[in-house]
This record gives sequence, structure tokens and C-alpha cells, in this order.
Amino acid sequence: MDLPGARERRVATGGIELCVVELGEATRPTIVLVHGYPDSKEVWTQVARQLADRWHVVLYDVRGHGGSTAPIPLRGGFTLEKLTDDFLAVADAVSPDRPVHVVGHDWGSVQAWEFATVSRTEGRIASFTSMSGPSLDHFGHWIKQRMARPTPRRVGQLLGQGAKSWYVYMLHTPVLPELAWRGPLGKRWPGILERLEKVPPGDYPTASLPDDAAHGAWLYRDNVRSRLRRPRADAYAHVPVQLITPTGDIFLSEQLYDGLDAWVPQLTRRSLPAKHWVPRTRPDQLASWINEFAAANESASQGGIPVQDTAPKGAHAERFGGQLVLVTGAAGGIGRATAFAFAEAGARVVAVDRDADGAARTAELARLIGAPAAWAETVDVSDEAAMEKLAEKVATEYGIVDVLVNNAGIGLSGSFLDTTVEDWKQVLDVNLWGVIHGCRLFGKQMAERGQGGHIVNTASAAAYQPSRALPAYSTSKAAVLMLSECLRAELAEKSIGVSAVCPGIVNTNITATTHFAGADAAEEQRLRKRTSKLYGARNYPPEKVAEAVLRAVVRNQAVVPVTPESHAARFLSRLSPGTLRGIARLKPPL
Repeated sequence: MDLPGARERRVATGGIELCVVELGEATRPTIVLVHGYPDSKEVWTQVARQLADRWHVVLYDVRGHGGSTAPIPLRGGFTLEKLTDDFLAVADAVSPDRPVHVVGHDWGSVQAWEFATVSRTEGRIASFTSMSGPSLDHFGHWIKQRMARPTPRRVGQLLGQGAKSWYVYMLHTPVLPELAWRGPLGKRWPGILERLEKVPPGDYPTASLPDDAAHGAWLYRDNVRSRLRRPRADAYAHVPVQLITPTGDIFLSEQLYDGLDAWVPQLTRRSLPAKHWVPRTRPDQLASWINEFAAANESASQGGIPVQDTAPKGAHAERFGGQLVLVTGAAGGIGRATAFAFAEAGARVVAVDRDADGAARTAELARLIGAPAAWAETVDVSDEAAMEKLAEKVATEYGIVDVLVNNAGIGLSGSFLDTTVEDWKQVLDVNLWGVIHGCRLFGKQMAERGQGGHIVNTASAAAYQPSRALPAYSTSKAAVLMLSECLRAELAEKSIGVSAVCPGIVNTNITATTHFAGADAAEEQRLRKRTSKLYGARNYPPEKVAEAVLRAVVRNQAVVPVTPESHAARFLSRLSPGTLRGIARLKPPL
């Protein structure tokens, strides 16, 4: 494994030897990472590396995988009872005097559900983080409930999960899975993972994959049918559980965890826009959540107050908790409301604005609202060099941004013939080049990290609604819209979503600073007051735009009109553009 300072030991249990690797100081609290099928412990390399600075991290190859020996005979050697024996042997070897935090993925999670619900492990586990692997007992009850009351929705859920579980049936066939894994499938598996899951290359999968996969078929044969037919009635978790659900998992439906609260008294739910192999594709986010959850429950395991739920309580807390979000133009208006919305969802926030005091105030309030951490950065987004320094600082001190919101913008009104070259340069520098700088610098960091992300660019209804009063502003926003569409096409292969949000008339302070080309100082002041009054009378709050931003990221929407007039203009631009051209000729009532 590519883990400096790793220490390997052998642990004997039930006639086999397990290969166990430890990282970090053994005096620290212990986190045990349990891999799934057809993996070996190397699937956790990147997560383990990030946890080792704070924790005693333990990885082990499940029996029959990697450096661990296989039971003889294989049949009957992979039951959940024997896997629990293995876990207890490892726990006793690496942390004899205190409970351990368990993290499981895929079949590592399936077996860890057994650890977390059987009485003989009580007192040995401090917390359990589950991803992409349900309890077979809970799954069995889930099936029985839907078969007992087969409503159309429940039948659809059964059929949907049945289709996703096609591989389970295949693994129950005799001999064929072993032949496939030791033949062409074993050779092609790394390429399949890279194409379908965007799993980056590294020390995974290892050369032992064909044998690991052949042995691991008995995980299914020894457990699935028996547990689904006769699920335990006492499968209640006796430890706090953090459930991380990849929303793009092709093997498990999200509905499979409906009703899980009945089995888990202390349940924290999180979701992640990723596919099945999240330990390889999203190690940064997993390490952050595992660290946060284990730390919150560590004191409880030592006799402190039990932790009921460590997740933030915002509407999108499951999705954004712990993620790093950067918002430009965050000193007020839509930018500040957006920063607050992400903070309420538990995200870490970087508030960027050229108004230093305003950005600092936004960061301060974001922490009070619910952000685990928030920072203020003073930057003019139109300054290329300053943006480059910002990107470098954020990556070094805070991490790679998960969500970028390019919101900073300025207003400019006036006829084309009255708009000077300097006016054009100023509005394009901020509204367009500011977005280009953000997308180029932070988007490149997202792509190089290889763990996905999302970019939100604030355009405007003016992007598709022509106006004789806003030629420069509309041009800048139309360019942002097209830039977003182009980036969305290019970055999709990097699992980076791009959304263009088109608010419309929103009650913010942009009207108080809008420049009116061709007007003298007195007339410009009058026009600003008049425009602000009209926007105030409309009184569409920026908080609704912020809600649309978060929703756009969750749904990976391309173009997002927000206000009713923005929706109407978008509709007319596609159905009857001539109508919009006619409206564009009207003089605004100023």
C-alpha cells in the first residue's frame, strides 16, 4: 500500500490469518475501515491517509482477500457470524481497552451492520459509518413489508431494486463467477471501473483481485438467501450510525433505506452525488464526514453524553454537510443569502467580495447559522492575478472547493450609443471575466482532484430577454449563460455539474450602485432611487434565489429561471422570440 508509516501485522482467528495494517499513533482512538466486494483493503488508501493525522487507522483484508488467508472449505466459511469473529479479533488486537469506530463500504458495510446490531459486540464499537451496503436483516424486512402490502409504489421499488441486484443472482450460480473473475473479467475490471465509475488509477485494484473476487462470491452464497428469507427481528443498532448514500449508486436504490430510523435510534443521514465506489472517487468528502462523526461520538463512547445526531439540520444538510463552498459577491444580496443557505446546510463557506467588511460580516453570520467554518476573502473578481492568488490560498488553507458560486456582478443601464468603452470594459470585466476567472481556476482544481463538484454561475433573465435599456448588461449575462452551457458539456466527463441561474427582478442593493450611461450625477441618482423603489415594490427576496441555487446543485440543473418573469421570458424566448423583441422596444418606466 502507498501509505508511509504503515505497520503490518497478522491476526489469527477461526483457523485463518488476517492481514492487518495500522497507521497513526496506536494511543489515539481507533477507526477500522472494512472493504467490500471484490475489493481489498487498498480501496481505502486515500481515505486512510487523510484520517491518519488524527486517528489510529486500521485496515484489514477480509478473509479470502488480499493478504488474508481463505477458509477451507470455502463453503460456509464466509457467514456473518464468522466475519463478526474476525472483526472482534482485529478489534481486540489493535484496541483492546477501548471501543473502535467502524467504517464499512459495500460488503464491508453489510458485515458491519451485523457488528452494530448483535449483542456480543456491545461496548466494542463507538460509532458506525455505512455506505453502499445495507443490513441484510433490514433488507429482508424491507422486502417482506412491500410484499405484504404491494401498492404500486412499493411494487415499483421492489422491481427497481431487483433490477439493480442482477449481479447477486449471477454470483449464486456455481463455478461461473470464479471462471469469469479468473479469466477475462479479472483482467478488464480496472478498465471497467475507470470508464463506468471514473475511479482513478493507483494501488487499487491489486494483483490479487481475481482470487479475491472468486473467494468473495461466497459472501453472497453463505448469507444473502438465508438472511433475506429469515431476517432477524432484533437487528437494532446499539451504536450511533452515519448513513452515507451515493445518489448515483447503480447497485442500490435510495429507497432501500426507507424506514431505517425504526432500526437505528441514533441515525445521521448524508447523501453524496457520486456512484458506488466513493472511497476512491470521493475520499476527501468521506474523510471529512468520518472524522466529524467519529469525533462527535468519541466522547460519548468514553461515558459522556450520547450524541443523537451530529448532522446539520438544514433542508439540504444530507447533501452539503461538510462540503467547501465558495461564493463571490457574498457581501450582500443574492451572494450573502446563498452563503447563508449553504451555511445552514452545514457547508464550510468562503465568502468572497471586494467589500472586506461585508465579506467578514457574511462569514461571521455564516458560522452562527451553522457553517462548521467560514472565512472571508477580499478580492476583486475582475483582477486575474488576485483571483489566481485566491485560488492558490483556498486550495492550500481550506481545501479544494466542492461548489463554486460565481455570483459577483454589477449593474449598467443606458442606451448603446450612450455606453462608453470604459462602461463596456467595466461591466464585462466583472460580470463575464470574473466568472471566467472563477471557472478557470477553481474548475481546474476540481477537475484535477477527480472527485466531481459543481459550478453555479449567476446569469440573469436579461441573458435571454433583450432590452433597449440594458445592452451591455444583457450582453455580459448572455455570455455567462453560453459559457455555462459550454462548460457543462465539457466538464460532464469530469463529474462536474454546471448551472446558470437566471434570477430576474430581485430586491437587492445592486440597483443602488448601478451606473446609468449618459446620465449626469443628479440624473443618475434619481434613476437609482427610482429603480430601487420599483425593485422594492416587486420585493422578491434574494433568499428564494439562494434556494434555487442549492436546488440547482442537488438536481444538476442546466438553466434555472427563478422569478415568474424570468420563467415567462425563458418560455417566450423559446416559443415566441418575436414577442420578446417587441417588448424590448418599450422604454422602461423610469
